Amino acid sequence: MTPLSAPHVSRTSQHTAIVALFDVDNTLLPGQASEVRFFRFLWRRGLVGWRELWESAEWMLRQAPPVSLHPLRKRKLYLAGKAVADIESLAEEFCRAEIFPRLSAQGLSRMDEHRRAGHQIVLVTGSLDFLMAPLAALLEVSAVLAAKLEQQHRLFTGQVCAPLPYGPGKRELISQLAQESRIDLAQSFAYGDSPGDVELLHMVGHPLVVNPIRGMASIARRNGWPVAIWK
Repeated sequence: MTPLSAPHVSRTSQHTAIVALFDVDNTLLPGQASEVRFFRFLWRRGLVGWRELWESAEWMLRQAPPVSLHPLRKRKLYLAGKAVADIESLAEEFCRAEIFPRLSAQGLSRMDEHRRAGHQIVLVTGSLDFLMAPLAALLEVSAVLAAKLEQQHRLFTGQVCAPLPYGPGKRELISQLAQESRIDLAQSFAYGDSPGDVELLHMVGHPLVVNPIRGMASIARRNGWPVAIWK
C-alpha cells in the first residue's frame, strides 16, 4: 500500500486539528457489514430468528418502489423490543470474535501512519454505536460517529435516532465535530467505499475510495479521487 506522501503528513497545529475519518463496513472491515455479522451472531444464540428476519424483509418491501436497503438503515426491527442490557452485553464479545480479527491489514497500517503524523482518528459509520464502542476501544480510537438506537423502558424501539450517519447525516455530524474540535477539513483525510460516503469524501482535502461498491468506482473517476483495495 502506498504510504502517506510527504505533503500529506502535515502535523496538527496548535490552532487546528487534522483528522482521518474512517468508514468501517467494507472499508476497515472488508466484506459483510458488521450488522449482518451481528445478526448471525445473535441468531446462533437464539436471540433473533425467522420472525425478526421476516419483519425486516417485510418492512423493506413496504417501502418500495424502489427496493432499497436504506429503510433498514433507519429502523432496526430485529432489535425492537429487545432488552438493551442483553444486547449490549454481547457487543464486546462480538467485536473481539467477529470484527477485530477481520479488519483490513492495509486499513490498520494506514491508521498507524495517521497516528505517527499526529492526526486524530475518527470512526464514521452507519453501524450501531454499541458495536463500534468496543471496537474503538480495541483500536484505541477516542472518537466515534455511529448510529444510536432509541430506547424506551430499557428496551430498544428499533428506531435510529437522527441524524442517521449516512450520506447527508455524515456531513451534519462531521461538520458539528469540526466546529467543536477546530478541525481543518481541508488538510484532513477520509476513507469510504459507497455512495453513502460521497458527502464524507467531498468534505476533506484528501479523500480515498476503498473497496468501491454500488457504482462508487465511477463516482471516484468523475471526482478524480484515488481508489484502493484493502483486504
